[in-house]
Amino acid sequence: MPFTFKQFHVDDSHCGMPVSTDGVLLGAWAPLTQAKTILDIGAGSGLLSLMAAQRSGAAIQALEIDPLAAQDCQHNITQSPWGDRITLTQADLLKWYPGVQTKFDHILCNPPYFDNGPQSQCSKRAQARHTDSLAFEDLLGAIKQLLGPQGKASLILPNASLGRFLPLLAQFELRLNARVDITTVPSKTPQRHLLCLSHGASNAKSSEQIETEHLSIRDASGAYSEAMVALTQAFYLKL
Repeated sequence: MPFTFKQFHVDDSHCGMPVSTDGVLLGAWAPLTQAKTILDIGAGSGLLSLMAAQRSGAAIQALEIDPLAAQDCQHNITQSPWGDRITLTQADLLKWYPGVQTKFDHILCNPPYFDNGPQSQCSKRAQARHTDSLAFEDLLGAIKQLLGPQGKASLILPNASLGRFLPLLAQFELRLNARVDITTVPSKTPQRHLLCLSHGASNAKSSEQIETEHLSIRDASGAYSEAMVALTQAFYLKL
């Protein structure tokens, strides 16, 4: 369904994963404002690339495996105010990145995250949601190679995947720098986690010691929380 933000419009009719609160949270939270080069892995409709363009002056490389989603992405990029700063490549990350020499200041990814369980009958949605299309190990290997020495990578994962993802960081000499646990309302347990990674095998703070922030999307009355408004008001039309 097409979605209009304050400074750009997204048509996601051919994308496996439509515009979601997860994507908006990641695009608004990622610490990328000083980045000069940004990579968006699994760009889909281009939402994260467009949000990154609004928040920074970076040159952005968007990467999308699905040809039809890439068509939507290119259309959205072309219609945006930042078409000259966003380059879309339609390719499989695992075939694309071994030949890439560029190191990126920031990497964004709202990755496939379910290891098992029922898959959508829509093959595009299943590809976007399940790790059989991009395993965590493969994703972290790509991030390790493509991330600049002082760069950071920002991702969002569901609670069910966190326990398998975090222990893999040491294998790729990556470390957790920041984490935000997201709840729908204050009384609920976290269902999503924003994560920021960087290079570093020896982390003075282990994953368990990182100071975790908390964000509730809505307050007890059902309205957007003050923190949610502060994070996303540059994008949502009605905030």
